Amino acid sequence: MKKIVVLIITLLILSCQNLPSSKTVDLGVLFENYYQGTLELYRINATYQGDSRYNDTLPNFLSDEFKAKEKAFYTSYLNDLNQFEDSSLSEEALLSKNILKWECEMALQGMEFLKDQMPIDQMWGFQLTMGQLASGEGAQPFKTVTDYENWLIRIDGYLEWLDSAKQKMEAGMKSGWVLPKSLVTKVIPQLKRMTVTELEKHLFYQPALNFPADFDSETQKRFQDSYADMVLNKIVPAYQKLTDFMESEYFQAARESSGFGALEGGKEYYQYAIKHYTTTDMTANEIHELGLREVARIGQEMEKVKAQVGFKGNLKAFFDHVRNKKELMPFSDPEEVIANFYSIKERMLPQVNKLFELQPKTPFEVRRTEAFREASASAEYNPGSLDGTRPGIFYVPIPEVTKYNLYSDEDLFLHEAIPGHHFQISLQQENTALPSFRKDLWYSAYGEGWALYTESLGEELGLYKDPYQYFGMLGAEMHRAVRLVVDTGLHAKGWTREQAIQYSLDNEAESEASIISEIERYMANPGQALSYKIGQLKIRQLREEAEKALGESFDIRTFHRIVLESGCIPLAYLEDKIDRWINNDLN
Repeated sequence: MKKIVVLIITLLILSCQNLPSSKTVDLGVLFENYYQGTLELYRINATYQGDSRYNDTLPNFLSDEFKAKEKAFYTSYLNDLNQFEDSSLSEEALLSKNILKWECEMALQGMEFLKDQMPIDQMWGFQLTMGQLASGEGAQPFKTVTDYENWLIRIDGYLEWLDSAKQKMEAGMKSGWVLPKSLVTKVIPQLKRMTVTELEKHLFYQPALNFPADFDSETQKRFQDSYADMVLNKIVPAYQKLTDFMESEYFQAARESSGFGALEGGKEYYQYAIKHYTTTDMTANEIHELGLREVARIGQEMEKVKAQVGFKGNLKAFFDHVRNKKELMPFSDPEEVIANFYSIKERMLPQVNKLFELQPKTPFEVRRTEAFREASASAEYNPGSLDGTRPGIFYVPIPEVTKYNLYSDEDLFLHEAIPGHHFQISLQQENTALPSFRKDLWYSAYGEGWALYTESLGEELGLYKDPYQYFGMLGAEMHRAVRLVVDTGLHAKGWTREQAIQYSLDNEAESEASIISEIERYMANPGQALSYKIGQLKIRQLREEAEKALGESFDIRTFHRIVLESGCIPLAYLEDKIDRWINNDLN
């Protein structure tokens, strides 16, 4: 009798699960399963989100076994999604379905290319991510005995990855998918820094120099010994092997060309990269022409500032004036640079409430970029953890403090911190209405487009009262406009590294060293640099359309809420949201 009752209950449950009304619930389960599956696949991502379940493992995502698993994962979820009829879903559920479909399709399409044969570069390579984690100052926690043990185990997975990276680069030497020589020369010093044998100076030994206060002497000694063994007998030999390889045979095979267009299949990859980073179907030629128009427009605005400050030379001479003006380089200690950013925060915060209905709870810090990557790094934002225990961090490279020019610091703070990346990413992570998989999604056109859009809010936030700071905003916008020209120039029009550098020098106020670093960044990761301006122009266009359509009823706080409330989404879906808001308000 008991077995019969259990059977009846089971059948009832199964029949209920098959009812049409449960489709939304089932889709929600699919979303959560997908999210958990991505954390298991990409375990470093879990660590960055503050999820410690996988902190002791690191699957080798360059291996054939992993690639097969990855392909099966996305194919399976794409098939599952197609079972849900759009007409049966709510507006938000449909948006989530479309976003997940986009994710799966783009991931599968990206697997068709040979980009993995260039796994190490000076800007985006996974070895830089691992360096940040190894320092003990990143997302990998070093607070408990288990944390310290986890990292020792994870290092073994990293060693496998380093071996596979070398194998992939050897395959690239045969296919032609190799780094340009100029990028190899930037990678080698980064690798060499990890071959030092003086433990106190080695990045991977730093956690053994900064133990938690509750570690007793015996525990400290145990980890000092195990971390010394890890550094000297695992990390140093692995990095030395990779350094020797890149200095010799790989450097000889490295290419003279600068762009991906020179590679077999490179033009197709670049068009994929454009779609991936801009979430549009724009062509390289369309983006190049748009960039030329934007460079001309912003140049005219720069001329007005030049006249305002009374500079008599041409615009290029004014760039040199700004780059070298001693009054704009007042710092002698890196901490003064950090303090200046905090003072900007205090000046603009009183105005934030007037523009933003949604504001995050996640804490925020400004830090100097770590020394091992500072020379090649740009300013950047690292998100806080999903649970809010790790703050969002604005990293500022200060390689030579006496040459640090502050003319664009107000603009930079708006972009990287408040109300740019820190607001947008933190609000997305804190949004309990979003499915888990959307809380850490990143679409560069939306995320970077938002951050660039917020730079234009400086006057509304009480900043840019100094004409040089306003020029810094124009300079940053020009920088992103120039990117449209040089990125497409490099990868679709056969430009050389030197052509791209010269075009940048002719049209923006960045230092030559900074411009060289930027151009080499675009060479390493095609398409990413396009996302900023494409996204910014779309958000600006949507605001102008809303202001025109709604007139006096337009509310900037509501506009910003609608842009931010759904987190990162492809630009077409953002446009749909704003159009619905306008139509609903008018009706």
